[in-house]
Amino acid sequence: MRFPPLSRAEGSSQATIGTVISNGDQGRVAGERQPSHGTIWSVGGSISTISAIEDGHGRFIHSGTTARLFPTSYVDQQSRSEDDEETHESRIACALDLDRTGRIIETHSIGAIKPQDFFATTPQRPPSRDGVTIWNGVEWENRRSLKERSANPPMRILSSTPFRVLDARNLRDDFYCSILAYSQTCGILAMGLGNMLYGWTEEKGVALLKTCPPDCWISSVDFSSTEGGKSILAFGLADGRLCLMAPSEVDSPRFDIEQPYPVAYVSWRPVSTTRPSKNPLNPGVPVKTEDLLVGDYQGDIFYYVVEWPMAWEVERDNWLGKLTLVARIRAHAQQICGLSWSPKGDLFASGANDNHCCLFSVNQVFGPPRQDAQGLTSPVEGYGSHFTYPRRGSARESSDDTVINDEGELRTLRASSSAVRNMLPGSEKFRWVHAAAVKAIAFCPWLDGLVATGGGSNDKCIHFFHTTTGAALATITVSAQVTSLIWSTTRRELAATFGYPQPDHPYRIAIFSWPDCKQVAAIPWPGEYRALYAVAYPAVAGGGGERRRRRRKWQTPPQEGCIVVAASDESVKFHEVWTAGRVPTARRSGMLGGSDILEGIEGIDKEGDVIR
Repeated sequence: MRFPPLSRAEGSSQATIGTVISNGDQGRVAGERQPSHGTIWSVGGSISTISAIEDGHGRFIHSGTTARLFPTSYVDQQSRSEDDEETHESRIACALDLDRTGRIIETHSIGAIKPQDFFATTPQRPPSRDGVTIWNGVEWENRRSLKERSANPPMRILSSTPFRVLDARNLRDDFYCSILAYSQTCGILAMGLGNMLYGWTEEKGVALLKTCPPDCWISSVDFSSTEGGKSILAFGLADGRLCLMAPSEVDSPRFDIEQPYPVAYVSWRPVSTTRPSKNPLNPGVPVKTEDLLVGDYQGDIFYYVVEWPMAWEVERDNWLGKLTLVARIRAHAQQICGLSWSPKGDLFASGANDNHCCLFSVNQVFGPPRQDAQGLTSPVEGYGSHFTYPRRGSARESSDDTVINDEGELRTLRASSSAVRNMLPGSEKFRWVHAAAVKAIAFCPWLDGLVATGGGSNDKCIHFFHTTTGAALATITVSAQVTSLIWSTTRRELAATFGYPQPDHPYRIAIFSWPDCKQVAAIPWPGEYRALYAVAYPAVAGGGGERRRRRRKWQTPPQEGCIVVAASDESVKFHEVWTAGRVPTARRSGMLGGSDILEGIEGIDKEGDVIR
């Protein structure tokens, strides 16, 4: 099945505030990327993403919410003549003893403003001695801001030069592709470059894993959970194929099935689940299974349960395993751009080109988990429809089971099929509306209830939400597409990568602290190239090799240090963003937007609180 070429434009159309988005299928054409709706990011009401108001305490918040709005240090580059004019006016005001900052704030209302305007220090009313603006010989400064600035930690200095660069020819300059994945189990970095799938390790370098038809491209790759220990590599193709393979199964995926529409994103659950085996020779035996989400260009999400026997088990039983479709989630109106799981695997979130981010509970898919006398989890009787197709099959037509006979030929067994659960709009736990496509989603690994999302070119913000209540906690304006978000596991920090900036700035990687949302580091890139996608990589510049990391991977957590970034200049860059050393990530007051109610829900007590 062929699909027409897809536009690279992301979020091109706009709608007025209050536009109601239909979740139906009207106007959706198979294989075509629909333009992104221009709806406005909101929680509890439609608001403009650049509309800010003062909260009465010298801070800015989004109108209609209690979420604080934080700026970055990206500013427009003014021409030299504009700088000279500004300096001239400032010196005149200084000679006349005029407080320019105070007069400007007093005579202008705060409405829709640019992100860089947030850097102006909000004056205090009534004015005090600390609120007097002074000229330091270079620029205007407020004495109060000087005190606050001295209290802030200094910016961390990071090298702007990656410590390793891999040539990645045919890497698609496409916001919607997510073509990097790293497995802690086998130490392989998988890369989808056009129609070629590669694996890279520090010891062996690059190896070709799979060559796909030349008229399609790999859109997404991901490895199964570290807990499961099997390193199942899933990758989706723009022609609608979903493939699952082990890194050792070079050019021969164990499963190769056809989805109804092109595959946009794949994501494995970070934990494995013990379930009764579907092996016809050993039915009901407890085995570890993996859960896989597959999003397509139509906006649908398929939830699969995967039973993956080891190679020696395949040889013994002549049975390749089973790919079981459990649910089909139809919560989005356009292409899926991002999928992410919570660290415990109890929640997952989806972002799409319809500007929505939806949060789901696994219990909504399976129902409340039940355990039998053997302690096996069995949330759904029969799991759903069964699809086990090595090489080529369809997720739409059949539910056969396939084994290998003594002659090495494929033999098909008919399996009973139960209904696949269909989840329609409204089945999500929460729905957060942004102003552009949502690709970047990351759950905090050290604080339950916190998730970060990033919007595309019409949004240009990082948003933080509370997963228990759906409340908006904070927003950071970054003046660029947000293409990926990665939480540190050893620090209270979040790394972000950026695509097209607007207004223009050179930064493509930035590190922010939580909960104060301060920019603690930023890495500029030369030229106009953009960071398309990034994954965490447990190594540091000049660190040990793959063999040493493998020896200790079961004894200690993997070392944190860098991220691997796919760049639009057809390269894969290794950047060190977290240096050696750990910073406490213990939960404390203020971690959820300063809300005592939300912190109480998550069991965070304020220091000094005593229950008598």
